[in-house]
This record gives sequence, structure tokens and C-alpha cells, in this order.
Amino acid sequence: MADDALSIYDEIEIEDMTFDPAIQIYHYPCPCGDRFEIAIDDLRDGEEIAVCPSCSLMIRVIFDLSDLPKPDDQQNPGAVAVQA
Repeated sequence: MADDALSIYDEIEIEDMTFDPAIQIYHYPCPCGDRFEIAIDDLRDGEEIAVCPSCSLMIRVIFDLSDLPKPDDQQNPGAVAVQA
């Protein structure tokens, strides 16, 4: 998305967000009462805009790729990858 078309509510440091390892999502409270969400895979792909599913607000996530948790296969070297 082009920045000109976006209306960013705020810029939030990733350290201020909460990571849910079960669903691999970072989230942050939204003023509407819901929460902004962005998947860790989207962050790894260079996406930096978290959206609120209940309203039109968006935030820009400030982060370094090196600060993100490692993918599961790197965290558990003994884990066996299942191929489809």
C-alpha cells in the first residue's frame, strides 16, 4: 500500500505490543475497545501496518527484523518438519 493512501493513527514500537505465540500475532489496544493486530509472518515479509478489525484505524509498527522471534523450526532444532 502506498503511504499516501493510508491514514495512520499512530506509530508503535514492537516492544510496546503483546505477542501471542499460540497464534503468532502481535496486538496492541485500539481506542475503539478492540485491538490492532499483525501476524509475525507479515512483519517478516516487510509489512508494518497493523489494523483493527472493528474500526478503520491503523498503526505503523516500528521494529527491526532481528528483534522478531525466530521461526519455530529455528527455535526447536530437534523438531521434524512435516512436508505436505
